[in-house]
Amino acid sequence: MVQDSVPIAEHSDWVVRTLLFMDVVESVRLMEQYETSTVHRWLQLVRVVENDILPSHQGRLVKSLGDGLMLEFPSVLPAVQAAFEVQHACENANLGLPAQQHIMLRTGAHVGHLITGEHDVYGSGVNLAARLATLAGPSEIVVSADVRDQLTPTLDAEIEDLGHCYLKHLHDPVRAYRVGPPGPQPVIDSSTSSMPQLRPTIAVIPFAARGGRSEHHVVGEVLADEIISALSRSSELNLISRLSTTVFRDRNASLEEVSRHLDADYVLSGAYRRTGDELRLTVELAVADTGAVVWSDSLHGNVHAVVFGRDELVDTIVASVSMAVMARELQRAQSLPLPTLESYTLLMGAIALMHRLSPHDFDRSRQMLQALSERAPRQAVPWAWMAKWHVLRVQQGWSEDPKRETQLALDCGRRALAADPQCSLALVIAGLVHTNLLKQLDVAQDHYELALSINPNDSLAWLLKGTLHAFRGEGKLAIDNTQRALKLSPLDPHRYFYDSLAATAALSAGHYKRAIELAKHSLRSNRTHTSTFRALAISQWQLGLHDDARKTVRELLRLEPGLTIANYMERSPSKGFETGKIWSNALREAGVPQ
Repeated sequence: MVQDSVPIAEHSDWVVRTLLFMDVVESVRLMEQYETSTVHRWLQLVRVVENDILPSHQGRLVKSLGDGLMLEFPSVLPAVQAAFEVQHACENANLGLPAQQHIMLRTGAHVGHLITGEHDVYGSGVNLAARLATLAGPSEIVVSADVRDQLTPTLDAEIEDLGHCYLKHLHDPVRAYRVGPPGPQPVIDSSTSSMPQLRPTIAVIPFAARGGRSEHHVVGEVLADEIISALSRSSELNLISRLSTTVFRDRNASLEEVSRHLDADYVLSGAYRRTGDELRLTVELAVADTGAVVWSDSLHGNVHAVVFGRDELVDTIVASVSMAVMARELQRAQSLPLPTLESYTLLMGAIALMHRLSPHDFDRSRQMLQALSERAPRQAVPWAWMAKWHVLRVQQGWSEDPKRETQLALDCGRRALAADPQCSLALVIAGLVHTNLLKQLDVAQDHYELALSINPNDSLAWLLKGTLHAFRGEGKLAIDNTQRALKLSPLDPHRYFYDSLAATAALSAGHYKRAIELAKHSLRSNRTHTSTFRALAISQWQLGLHDDARKTVRELLRLEPGLTIANYMERSPSKGFETGKIWSNALREAGVPQ
């Protein structure tokens, strides 16, 4: 589709866009057997897309082919929402027709830098979106990792990790995800830590009232208060105080003014209209220095539910803002040279790439953390995340020298605690090092408990403390702790990690069905986390699902071909406990070599 010789109009320029490539399944057969009706229904569908769906999502029809569409959008979320609507329009168009006449689309989506012209778009991202569509089945949508990173699982979409996929004409495999319409919206709640210079700063301006009685204006104040309160619990964001932002209420101040007076990186603002108990809110998040809108939405809520904290409106805004900021900073971290990036961009990008658990992204994460630790050598947080990077490298079976890796992790943890002995993250990661690498579980437990005494809502501390109990075979404590972690962080971008460790907790309690459920849920988000496969295989074997367990072990050995029972026990914290004997025996029986 893209040729080096294609002339590019003089007014074309590089822009960041999200592309949808939609391809009709079995188009040749449909045209051969039902040509007239297929052409009629296809043209009707294209009109619905162009006239009804694209305008409401700021989309553009780039190309309408005989058996496909190429659509362009300014950002990820409206593109994915439009893809869901197009699939729904297809379903409506197929009503009353036999299955063999159904028009079904497979869709690929990618976001990146493209050259856009009046009649076409150019760039490698065009080919990638088209190739991703080939991974999709009928009525399915497959997206790149860059698209997935800008979606909140269960809130924006149901997401399934397809792993690294090889695509035609692309030398390296591509991480791909299958997405579907979202389910129920859960509540978000995050832990907090104080590190303003390593976090982007957000100013929340009280929302402006549009019409209505004067007493309705208080709703905007309540919304701003609730959003600031919820966002301030996030460990990734820094919030300007409510007293500072209230002076900009109803002033129509420019972003430049707000940024100059409040020193904010992002500004969240909006307007609302109240009709009885119904609340209609328009909200947007903009980059303070450029004015670029990184997220916007129109939302509905109930006034009384908002005032009494029972409406999901605030939770939806908080989740969307958090994900939009992280997605933008990750995109900047990947596209700009390290020396030019702000410290918070380096940190947020490093954390996101580390947890993808793909070798290329994992190495890029290390480069970012190294650059950040050199820039801020006396900050605890970068050193803490670097320590976790070394732990994950050993756990994934990627380290050629686990003993040296252990020492590096220990050194990074010590640097973090030396910089700030009261940093709960540093204490938690130090506990992780002592649990998973040094096998000093008593020392690890002391670190976790100290972290929780400093921050009782540290979800990662509860999660890892629960896993420690699991290794000891203390199933009830393990489940209690990990369930508390899941409740504290229901929309964590790295939820797969929480589900994986919760599966280990259920495994230790003998709740094998629950362990399988959690492990499979984790694998839907990330199919490269080897410990999840181990927990799944052990649970399956213990339940008598021996064929399933053997299949899981084959997948595990594909990811970690050097895995043996001997080296598993050497690095497992369960060594020396009854759990270690039970788990290693199950893995051996399921096919892990001795």
